[in-house]
Amino acid sequence: MVEGGGDEMASGGALTVFISYASQDAAVANSIVESLEQEGLGCWLAPRDVKPGALYADAIVRAINEANAMVLVLSASAVVSAHVGREVERAASKHKPIIGFRIDAAPLSPELEYFLSNSQWIDVPAMGLPAALAKLAEAVGQESGPPVAVDPVTRANPLPRTGGRAKLIAGAAVVLSLGVAAAFGVHFWSRIHQGVPTASAVAISDKSIAVLPFVDMSEKKDQEYFADGMAEELLDLLAKTPGLHVIARTSSFYFKGKQATVPEIARTLAVANILEGSVRKSGNRVRVTTQLIRADKGEHLWSETYDREQEDVFKIQDDIARAVVDKLRLTLLGGEVPRSDTAVVNPQVYNLYLQGRYLVISDTAEDLVKANECFQKALQLDPGYAPAWAGVAQVAMRQVSNGYAPVADTIAREDTAAQKAVQLDPTYADGFVALGRSRLMSNFDWNGAREAFEHALQLDPSNSNAQFSVAHLSVSTGGTDDGLHRFQQLLQRDPLNLVERRYIARVLYYAGRLDEAEAAIHVVLQVDPSFPAAHYELGRILLMRGQVPQAVREFESEKSGSWTLLGLPLGYRAQGRTADANAALQKMVNNSAGSEFQVAEAYAYFGNVDQAFAWLDRAVALRDPGIQWLRGDPLLRNLTRDPRYAALLRRLNLPS
Repeated sequence: MVEGGGDEMASGGALTVFISYASQDAAVANSIVESLEQEGLGCWLAPRDVKPGALYADAIVRAINEANAMVLVLSASAVVSAHVGREVERAASKHKPIIGFRIDAAPLSPELEYFLSNSQWIDVPAMGLPAALAKLAEAVGQESGPPVAVDPVTRANPLPRTGGRAKLIAGAAVVLSLGVAAAFGVHFWSRIHQGVPTASAVAISDKSIAVLPFVDMSEKKDQEYFADGMAEELLDLLAKTPGLHVIARTSSFYFKGKQATVPEIARTLAVANILEGSVRKSGNRVRVTTQLIRADKGEHLWSETYDREQEDVFKIQDDIARAVVDKLRLTLLGGEVPRSDTAVVNPQVYNLYLQGRYLVISDTAEDLVKANECFQKALQLDPGYAPAWAGVAQVAMRQVSNGYAPVADTIAREDTAAQKAVQLDPTYADGFVALGRSRLMSNFDWNGAREAFEHALQLDPSNSNAQFSVAHLSVSTGGTDDGLHRFQQLLQRDPLNLVERRYIARVLYYAGRLDEAEAAIHVVLQVDPSFPAAHYELGRILLMRGQVPQAVREFESEKSGSWTLLGLPLGYRAQGRTADANAALQKMVNNSAGSEFQVAEAYAYFGNVDQAFAWLDRAVALRDPGIQWLRGDPLLRNLTRDPRYAALLRRLNLPS
């Protein structure tokens, strides 16, 4: 594909901007065009705007000549693209303003550096994103008029100037949507710093696979939960195969409903093989179709169709798993395909369980209530079904963590369900994960929780829930290096798990490794600018650096639930806005249910030590999950020499 422009001006608006990009960055270019045209700004993009029968090169030259400005998607691919180089050279020779969107850290070629020497660009991953789309439209829209002044805080540094009259070009940025982030995976992950594995850094093994969510092809489109469950069970089964690198659910399901090709997905996840499939239900019959693709070659290795009665769902899963490992020649790995340990007599129970598990994923208050209803209905039909009890415990844990339900009653429900799960099936790993989490929430029983998590890993070494829980527990009990190492290992299997990346950012912040912490949280914000607590976490990092105005902007950008209230008292206090800080703190206190620990942090930051300890005591009494982050908290450092701090650690059975 030729990168760039065309034959007649687009009709999106009076001003026209030529989009220059390497073909590997087509998704980014399309996103820019969509954003600008929604603002009434005309764009010219190849091949969209090349007339049928027109000479491609002539169309591009005319489009550049007639454009008001050029937007250049700067990347490693663009740097080595001869087409991009010619387009930039043409635009520079015609004195066209060039606005660069730098989406990775690849060094510029001497030619590009020469032609862009009078320009400025925005380093997209390093920029604060909330105002990026508006700044892009403003910068492009004003290129037909006088030079645009740029805010020195958000402006990128200019390229080295080689002479000639300098023309100030306004920098701009594009909001990187979920779909776009997926499309430039290698550039995207290259922004992550020390020790965090990335798709570009991991050698891709032939014995690696990602299982994509299956597509619901049923006539009524009412089997999405079953299709997801089919893929999940297959994924879990494959993950137990020794020697096979299997990408975890969060990352492989990230691409659900997104326009990304198989090679793009494989590059982002660093796998050689992709398994995809579909489910079609008609009456009591289920047809499952699967295909295995060798991603780097775009080669379909095989495809199979399985027709079964729905009651035979576990046989379907086993058949598919054995076919997959046969085609991948897993005998070379020295292991046979494991069989599922869980069996259900009543298919209605299993369907209800799948529906509940499907609803839990959204993490909203409404869907968690519906998920609990599904699990409870399953238990009415089969009170001995351990996975449904574990599901009830998981719902309770998420409701407490998000502040959706009263803490005491919900923790009691979690504990009862977790106990039932392990009693009914002592071989079910997720039951012990639920038990460990319950021990933490109800009694701050760190040793008991670790014992449960480690037992879960003995039952299922690939269980990501158990691995995540052990990593978090290590950090809580003082093993920061061990916890960070465990989180990094998790990301090798689950590179798009934003919760894990947010936790890594917090651990690095606790360790004072602020550059790495900021890089990690920027990755989260690139994928999802509205991800819960991400702006809050970035604000705290910037605050520790002394970048107070930037920190306040991040706190003000946080729009997710109770997190919106937690950073503002800190930021306003640091700015010396006493009245605003006190008002923000009072609002935080008035809405403190489930956030008692954060109120204590704020009082400590304000220098009110007595109130800080009072709220820490309250956090313990009310079982606020935030108390798990007590040790090493930078916001509580002025409390650590107080005898009450050591007493609190002893009360919680934490090392001093």
